[in-house]
Amino acid sequence: MIELTDTTSAAIAAEFVRARTRAGSPAMGMVLTLVFVVDEEQATQAMETAREASQEHPARVLGVILGNGRGAGRVNAQVGIGDGWAGETALIRLTGEAAKHPESVVLPLLLPDSPVVVWWPVDAPADPASDPLGALAQRRITDSAAATKARAQALHTQCTAYTRGNTDLAWTRLTPWRALLAAALDQSPAKVTAARVSAERINPSADLLVAWLADRLKVPVERTVSDGPGLTEVELTTRSGPVRITRTDGRLATFATPAHPDRPIALKRRTPHELLAEELRRLDEDDVYAATVRALTKTATKTAGKRTTAKKAAPKTAAKKTAAKKATAKKAGR
Repeated sequence: MIELTDTTSAAIAAEFVRARTRAGSPAMGMVLTLVFVVDEEQATQAMETAREASQEHPARVLGVILGNGRGAGRVNAQVGIGDGWAGETALIRLTGEAAKHPESVVLPLLLPDSPVVVWWPVDAPADPASDPLGALAQRRITDSAAATKARAQALHTQCTAYTRGNTDLAWTRLTPWRALLAAALDQSPAKVTAARVSAERINPSADLLVAWLADRLKVPVERTVSDGPGLTEVELTTRSGPVRITRTDGRLATFATPAHPDRPIALKRRTPHELLAEELRRLDEDDVYAATVRALTKTATKTAGKRTTAKKAAPKTAAKKTAAKKATAKKAGR
């Protein structure tokens, strides 16, 4: 890695060329540009995750660390190739005025004629598509489960701001669960009459799974709280008996279907780089995720409306009770 201090986008691009020449690879088969945005304390972990994902998807990886935006603008970078990377990498630190306009630094470094993906490993903006860096990308990846601010509302914030090209790793975590449930219904085609999802209290994947099941099966889906880790059980009630996937240790699940013996299934909780690599395999629109987000947002809006109506009705009910008590007291006084 080469350190560049008080540098520019042109100098970073020139260093990419020199690094490739030193490595004896003046041309590299990179398939996309991956930009990730983190704080200084999450940078090391994000770089490691991107490095692992680059083994499957050779890319130009641009890590962007945004400063507080005070003072004179300054750009520092670490640039290099090799050392486990299947492509090029630059970790760019922006301070002062430069932190307010990160797109002006990143835009000249994007690979021409190739997809751009922006990933927020921890705290994503409320509207990724309107973010200066998010606006450069065809795909925008967030992770509601990793949010440190307003974690309980992180998924609903992303769903409300959903735009074509957005996705969340909370949805990616459901891929093996959804595959197993689909396979179970192929084996036991009896009509599903109800469903239940158990997970930790704050678990965005469970909320998405509830919305997906309700949208696809058109049945009531109950959400219950468990001790975890993560998603622990899904049960589909059918006329032939329950279809159940239970995972209590985060690694091995028990798959139970009517008229069949219980079967152990490998269902380990996947690492961030495995989730990121899966998302990078598919850069077109995920229509199923889009439909699930719409269903979840619609349900949340209805629930919020009912709560508002209940709050408005509460004072009226209390006033009626008070008036009734006064009337009773007057009659008793006579």
